[in-house]
Amino acid sequence: MIQTSEPEASSADTGDLDALIRRIDPDRWLSSRFVGALEARADVVAIYAFDNELARAPKAASNALLAEMRLTWWREAVGEIFEGRPVRHHPAAQALAQAVERRGLARADLETLIDARYRELDPEPMGEADILDWARDTGGMAAQLAAQVLDPRTEAKMALAGGSAWALGKRLAANPELRPTFLKVIHAARSASRTLSVAAFPAIAHAALAGRPSTNDFARRLRLTIAVARGRI
Repeated sequence: MIQTSEPEASSADTGDLDALIRRIDPDRWLSSRFVGALEARADVVAIYAFDNELARAPKAASNALLAEMRLTWWREAVGEIFEGRPVRHHPAAQALAQAVERRGLARADLETLIDARYRELDPEPMGEADILDWARDTGGMAAQLAAQVLDPRTEAKMALAGGSAWALGKRLAANPELRPTFLKVIHAARSASRTLSVAAFPAIAHAALAGRPSTNDFARRLRLTIAVARGRI
């Protein structure tokens, strides 16, 4: 039987997931700064750390089989969280377990994030329907989970479009042909964002940076601040 080895935790070995997300996922890290409650912020960062670990699987592995093994490792970790077994000693897994316990996150939603990464292992290019599903089940689902953490009373599914737009925006530099699809999604996200509560809005604030040329840190912070103040991306 093939044993799945533990994915490298990189600088997360220090236990400082916040610093790791600041380095590898600066857009979502910046949006999390608008979460005032430190425990809620930590739970949102845990979701982003989990999503980033899954995103690394197709990129860090040298072949599809090894990538599948990494994804299997994380599926087993999710199983430990929900089945009351000891959770493996990986900073992202431990932080995710705390978020699940505190917020009642659904196992099916976390497994959706895992399943979406298998699409990246297929050598066939994704069509528009495929890429929309991928964006919804990666950045979109992460945003929905974050919105649920920030305000359990809000309609968290309204964060899907904002998270999807952000995920598509990250692919535009390498895949400029996706711009028409991105524009449709960001338009839907702007409409949906108006229905989220003030507390939940940071779950999608980073969509305000999607599809825009890279700017300096001050300009990015300013754009996010304006988006949060207006409650619109």
